[in-house]
Order: sequence, then C-alpha cells, then structure tokens
Amino acid sequence: MTTGNKIRFGFIAALWLALCWLLITRSPRIDFMVIFTIIASGIIVFVPLYKKYLKK
Repeated sequence: MTTGNKIRFGFIAALWLALCWLLITRSPRIDFMVIFTIIASGIIVFVPLYKKYLKK
C-alpha cells in the first residue's frame, strides 16, 4: 500500500467516524436502527477498500 493510498484510507476512515459521531450525537436515543446503520455503513465503506488495497 503506497503512501497516497494510506492517506486516502485514513481520510475516508476519519470522514466515516465523523459521520457516525454526528449520527450518535444528533439521535434522540440510541436504538437498534442507529447501531444497525453504523454497522451497515461500515461494511459498505470498508469491505470494498479492504478487498482493493489490503487483500492483494
């Protein structure tokens, strides 16, 4: 993994964490749908990145 890819991966991870933080702080209560949304979005974001950059 090159340096550019590491920076890109880190930026995407930081953006995803920021969006999850916004979801948690703006939600009136943390229930199953909030947790499911965070887990599903993590899978959607990080599984293709893992397959592309780390599984070679």
